[in-house]
Amino acid sequence: MDWSGISAFAQRLFGFDPNSPLLFTQFYFWAFFALVYALFALVGDRRLLRNAFLFFVSLFFYYKTSGLSVLILIFVTCSDFFLARRIASSTHPGRKKAWLVLSVCIDLLLLCYFKYAYFFADFVHSLTGLEIRVVNVFGMLGNALAGSDLFRVDSIVLPVGISFFTFQVISYTVDVYRGQVKPVTNILDFGFYVSFFPQLVAGPIVRASEFIPQLYKKFFLGRKQFGIAVFWIINGLAKKLILSDYIAVNFIDRVFENPQLFTGFENLAALFGYSLQVYADFSGYTDIAIGVAMLMGFYLPQNFNSPYKASNPQDFWRRWHMSLSRWLKNYLYIPLGGNRNATFGTYFWIVLFAVIAAILSGSWVVSLFFVLLAAVLGVVAYFKPERRKKILANINRFITMLLGGLWHGASWNFIIWGGLNGIGLVVYQFWKEMGWWLRISLVTGVTVLLGVLHFAVGAPVWNLLFVWACFVWLGTLVRFIYHLCGGKGFGQLGYIWGVVQTFTFITFTRLFFRSGSNLDPATANEVAWQTARRMVEQIGSAWNWAVIPEICATYWKVFALVIAGMVIHWLPVRWKRWYRINFAMLPLPVMALVVVAVVFIVYQFITADLQAFIYFQF
Repeated sequence: MDWSGISAFAQRLFGFDPNSPLLFTQFYFWAFFALVYALFALVGDRRLLRNAFLFFVSLFFYYKTSGLSVLILIFVTCSDFFLARRIASSTHPGRKKAWLVLSVCIDLLLLCYFKYAYFFADFVHSLTGLEIRVVNVFGMLGNALAGSDLFRVDSIVLPVGISFFTFQVISYTVDVYRGQVKPVTNILDFGFYVSFFPQLVAGPIVRASEFIPQLYKKFFLGRKQFGIAVFWIINGLAKKLILSDYIAVNFIDRVFENPQLFTGFENLAALFGYSLQVYADFSGYTDIAIGVAMLMGFYLPQNFNSPYKASNPQDFWRRWHMSLSRWLKNYLYIPLGGNRNATFGTYFWIVLFAVIAAILSGSWVVSLFFVLLAAVLGVVAYFKPERRKKILANINRFITMLLGGLWHGASWNFIIWGGLNGIGLVVYQFWKEMGWWLRISLVTGVTVLLGVLHFAVGAPVWNLLFVWACFVWLGTLVRFIYHLCGGKGFGQLGYIWGVVQTFTFITFTRLFFRSGSNLDPATANEVAWQTARRMVEQIGSAWNWAVIPEICATYWKVFALVIAGMVIHWLPVRWKRWYRINFAMLPLPVMALVVVAVVFIVYQFITADLQAFIYFQF
């Protein structure tokens, strides 16, 4: 018997390979899920056994995805399980709050250590010039316990999905503190809630009140639910492998890796293509997660609602990554004061981000500007009580988006991305209350100013902003005339223009989002800035229009997929519901044939190396 061969096979089967994490797009995952589902069916309605089985299966899944980082997941599960019970059993308000603070601090310290250690070291170096060497404390501890050098200590590897399960357990302990949910009494049940493998590494973020009641329900999977689950799975696979991976590997990644080798048109096309890629990638993962969970009788919340149909930034964030948006609203925006008042946290974050802005720009003038702006807003809020709530709400809204950007990644580009989205939300709040004469006057003034900078300075960034401002001015002028004429006959004009402008705005903010993605945290800042600057230079410089037809001919498959993806995205909701339900009600043999056909088509688009989901890094 070839014991070495058996040992090698067992190692591949049960060991962790950092170069081949377990992905929904791998055949190995579906073999894994088939085995899990077969054993799950044998468990039946024995609730405790079912939850315990899925808890240990989820731990194995996470081990295959992120290696020994599973120990962090186990620690967080045990910590928050026992601390939540102490919170619930405490009768003294101060003691109850102390247990909550301890729980949240433990969770955030773990998250900050693994995700923001390099960012903090870079921040301190920029502020003081002090060099801080980042070391893996947990690796050192493991080596000390093992008595040998089993773990690397010279770098920190970000555990997959740590932001998602950390936010999930924080929401649990906070909800227990608020009395909105009762603490789970069995650690196996709680462990299952925290680690449920379909949504563990990239969401959606599931609140305890949404999922814990399902722990105690009997398994049920009706004929229609089965069809819907299968639809979500094949829909997610098609999004990921056909739309996201294909256009990324064959066009978008090439441009972002070296923007200067491509024309301004190609850079612009890659930027807009990335908006489809990141949506297809993330919503594709969510679709698969929802389908897999549904097959086991569990229901995950909707995470996307056709976000590129949004006609303004506020509507966009109600449609995009909805579970994170709700989390930020309930556990950050409202505790900051929401739309009612300012708290200590509001002023703390204003000062901190003012310092960050100064370091980022290299000038304390920028910091002074932020502090003075906050002071002016504070004075206005004090002497104009009727405007106080609106001003404070916008400050809290902006801070929330900045922290949402920081949640996505430990580099300046993510803070800029969050800040730009925060500015978009704040501007929209004022814009929607303006009269049309004020709107057209402001847009005209901004366009003229950018036009002066365009002709006087000629820098690519001013050229780019001036062209965009011209489009905004033209659209505002048309809507202004439409308004003066009584607003009759073109009921959808404003909505369509809002969708176009919102999509364009969101796309350009993603220049900073994509530039720092998939990078080593130790080098993300510098590389992200270089990539963003080079892309702006290419897009904002003079174009050679004669080569555009040749570019379209070269990448016609990619462009065709992008157009097809956007057309499908913009289809009416009732159409999508119609074909989803009709698929679910197909006879099983016909459904099986459709699935085989879709899998065959998807297989044609599989790239040589399977691409990890973008949000795995968050």
